[in-house]
Amino acid sequence: MSSLHPGQVENLSYKNVARRHFLSDCGLGLGKVALAGLLTGSLQSLARSAAETDPLAPRKPHFPGKAKAVIHLFMAGAPSQLELFDSKPELTRMEGKPIPPSVYGDQRYAFIQPDAAVLGPRYKFARHGESGAELSEMLPHLAKVADDVCIIRSMHTDQFNHAPAQIFLNTGFAQPGRPSFGSWVLYGLGCETQNLPAFVVMSTGSGISGGSANWSSGFLPTVYSGVRFRNQGDPILNVSSPPGVDTQLQRDSLDLVQKFNRNRLELVGDPEIETRIAAYEMAFRLQTSAPELTDLSSETQATLDLYGCEPEKPSFARACLLARRMVERGVRFINIYHEGWDAHSDVAGNVKRNCAATDQGSAALIADLKERGLLDETLVIWGGEFGRTPMVESSQALGRSLGRDHHPQAFSMWLAGGGIKPGLTHGATDELGFHVAEDPVHIYDLQATLLHMLGFDHERLTFPHAGRDFRLTDVHGQVIQDLLA
Repeated sequence: MSSLHPGQVENLSYKNVARRHFLSDCGLGLGKVALAGLLTGSLQSLARSAAETDPLAPRKPHFPGKAKAVIHLFMAGAPSQLELFDSKPELTRMEGKPIPPSVYGDQRYAFIQPDAAVLGPRYKFARHGESGAELSEMLPHLAKVADDVCIIRSMHTDQFNHAPAQIFLNTGFAQPGRPSFGSWVLYGLGCETQNLPAFVVMSTGSGISGGSANWSSGFLPTVYSGVRFRNQGDPILNVSSPPGVDTQLQRDSLDLVQKFNRNRLELVGDPEIETRIAAYEMAFRLQTSAPELTDLSSETQATLDLYGCEPEKPSFARACLLARRMVERGVRFINIYHEGWDAHSDVAGNVKRNCAATDQGSAALIADLKERGLLDETLVIWGGEFGRTPMVESSQALGRSLGRDHHPQAFSMWLAGGGIKPGLTHGATDELGFHVAEDPVHIYDLQATLLHMLGFDHERLTFPHAGRDFRLTDVHGQVIQDLLA
């Protein structure tokens, strides 16, 4: 409990009292009367205290962290590291030949046999910047900021299907129900804006396999959940008032609803009522702040050109520009999901299309944050839920050819800003890109390291649930010191 701030401890006690209050109401005879008498004073006192506590107020971490905000560019569907970050000339030499049994062991795959023929990289690689980072020709914009990013080539995960792997990367557990990384960050740091959601989620593709479990607060109070923004029009449904409803009428209506909610809060002491009150107030403020956020008319043409962004057209580039604007306005955590990287067929075409959509916006985000003095305190994460196989996936029955299957054993991600060591390439895979050969980084290690950048000891950022203290990294994970600046 020592890692919780006072407001969180209070809320936890408040939940327990609410449960006992429920039991007292269901009791009979003298026991009910006695228990109700004992609890009435403390229940009302706790409810008043909780009503005065802002669960999103800014808070200090365990130690001074370099990162103050996070932008997670989630490439859902799993990009092929072999076409982007992990050059393997040996795959070209072996193309068409089977992977040796000594390499794949007892590994099984969803759509191919492990001894399927090798598929060589579809694109050329070259070194860039003073760091000599080796990148695919499909990443010309990232190549310009190569010295600002840290590439991890030795990622590995426990999950090999999309939804469990996405949820695992975000929550440390493969099934829905645990708090997401963004929720843990809000729980620990609070937020520095009163006019926008503290945790925003955007999507620029065709669907997210793990769904809202990726940004859920799980067993944390729902005030720490992510808020989904739309790609065009009003960023949030119904943020505009209907015809005939002016600001004063809406304010009067909300005040009446809030009065009822606070009366109920005093009576039952349910912290979720606090979340409801805060949500109504945020919705009212969003009617001004959300349209201002998404109005890009104040951005210069040079900035729009940097991102490759058309102000009124939904795109990944526009989402990246909005993310920078959110960081400037105090939003703590932004997720941008770009789906469509699941290259079971035509991996070359898949990579080309998705890089055309994401490379410029991703690189522009780094350059723009750096120019504005925000990169040092903004942690940018780019990557998917796992990697792709060195072997080819082809199926006449499924209409697939020259693709790659899911590969959890080895994949790549990159990080930038927030105290991450720039210009570093960390880890390596074997000559076939099948296994991690040097400096492995498990998902739990990544989570521990990211929390460290925000000022948290991942073993101390805990929340009591179901009889024990839970944390993002469960009972695993270690900070990868080599990644720290």
